[in-house]
Amino acid sequence: MMGRKVYRILLYVTLTVSAFSCIKNDIPYPVVELEILGVDGTGFTCTAQDINTADRTVTLHLDETTDISRVRIENISVTEKSDISLEIPGDFDLRANLEVTLSLYDDYEWTIKAEQKISREFHVEGQIGESQFFEDSFKVVAKVPKEGFDMNNVKITKLKLGPEGITEMNPSPEEITSFETYRTVDIKYHDFSERWSLYLEPTDIKVQISGADAWTRIIWVYAQGVPGKGFGIKYRKQGVEAWTDVPEEKITVEGGSFRSMISGLEPETVYEVQALSGDDISETVILTTGKEIQLPNFGFEEWSKDGNTVFPGVSSADALWGTGNPGASIARIILTDKSEDIRPGSSGNYSAKLESKMVGLFGVGKFAAGNLFLGRFIGTRGTDGIVGFGRPYAERPVALKVWAKYNCGEVTDVPENLPPDIPISKGDSDVGIIYIALGTWTPEEYGVCKEEEPGETMLGTNEVPICIDTRDRNTFFNPKSSAVIAYGELVFDKTVSEWKEFTIKLTYNNTSVVPTHAVIVCSASRYGDYYAGSRNSVMYVDDFEFVYDEL
Repeated sequence: MMGRKVYRILLYVTLTVSAFSCIKNDIPYPVVELEILGVDGTGFTCTAQDINTADRTVTLHLDETTDISRVRIENISVTEKSDISLEIPGDFDLRANLEVTLSLYDDYEWTIKAEQKISREFHVEGQIGESQFFEDSFKVVAKVPKEGFDMNNVKITKLKLGPEGITEMNPSPEEITSFETYRTVDIKYHDFSERWSLYLEPTDIKVQISGADAWTRIIWVYAQGVPGKGFGIKYRKQGVEAWTDVPEEKITVEGGSFRSMISGLEPETVYEVQALSGDDISETVILTTGKEIQLPNFGFEEWSKDGNTVFPGVSSADALWGTGNPGASIARIILTDKSEDIRPGSSGNYSAKLESKMVGLFGVGKFAAGNLFLGRFIGTRGTDGIVGFGRPYAERPVALKVWAKYNCGEVTDVPENLPPDIPISKGDSDVGIIYIALGTWTPEEYGVCKEEEPGETMLGTNEVPICIDTRDRNTFFNPKSSAVIAYGELVFDKTVSEWKEFTIKLTYNNTSVVPTHAVIVCSASRYGDYYAGSRNSVMYVDDFEFVYDEL
């Protein structure tokens, strides 16, 4: 059931008697939840993660050069047999939300909206740091030195205010050389016209550290200075007299901004950092590095049993790891168990063995992936599982190491209602996956599932904040959600017959935000949450380890 990717489409069709009919009818009509399944067209992207069935919205991400007033939609995929209120294909003005009605027995109102990001740049020679854009008021401000900067002899080195390649600008950057107050620039693209105001703001600050983030063995430094004077960064352990200079090749320069990653540091240690621009030195920033910790039972030496259910921990209550075993235990099936097949050089006695199997009774069942995840099994709703992802963790490693091997079986099970964007068919090679994410999930936002009993909706907790309800794709784990700080994955698309150590590098989208939880998921069949995969796929994992220093 694990290894779920959010950019997949599920079709939920529930038959019941309508509770909202005010006219008595002896013939009950089925209630069919009508959904938009996908939107295709020109000049935008729309994936499964952009379709929210909870609030019935679809978000199109427009290319920079797409005319938002004439967005070409070629096709809208909807629930089978439903009618749609739009004439497709067609061109649509998405400066305002587009309302869509899907109809069968009832009407369902959906909203299509557009998001468009235009990259903008404004740089002048001698500028300090990066420019600040105020897009709502068409204003941009660049900081320049208060002393020695000639406001009447300004050279603009970069000016981009509209979409690349299609924007007309008047006056041209070459004509703007004087900034007694501010200058205005008129731009045109498509049928849009905008007037931008360009400001230069004198400042006494010649060099400053604009941001510094201390991890465990790494410090990130962001600084601003005067271009052309040369940039530098130095650091020292507090209490040590000598400074260490960051090598020039490890400093990235963009105009008047520069940054570096200082590595090789000691955990839980106080450091001092300074930035340099020519002979000018910034104020000293003091930081403390974090802890170097590993989570309990990373080597899978602790196992217990409660009835028919096996838990990777000293007890079911104390297990840091969760599995699908509780859901499979009714059929006396164990998906994940300890194994004496350990990785070479291990000081332990066990690894974890994940086997994909058919789970059922009396000839009726479903395919289930062998799985293992940080979190806990919450319960079942009929034949569907609800699990909780995440465990408290507030450090920032650069990678996760794991020993693993994998038997890639031939796909044996594919349900008829498999969403069309799931690339798996009978006879294909199965796919396994291990992924890790760090983030700031809260149970209020990510722990809410469909109501089963009155008031029973929020199943997430501060300890395990994410609720994954297999009946609702909107709860599926999304590596691109706003709560995710870092993500990395390892995909097995072929058999790895011998133990091998893998390093899963984490890609951070923000170096300054401290995570509250970690998510690690292992699945012998990546698409097992759709009951698709191979009954012959087996994954072994052993000795996870967080890596805290530069690789």
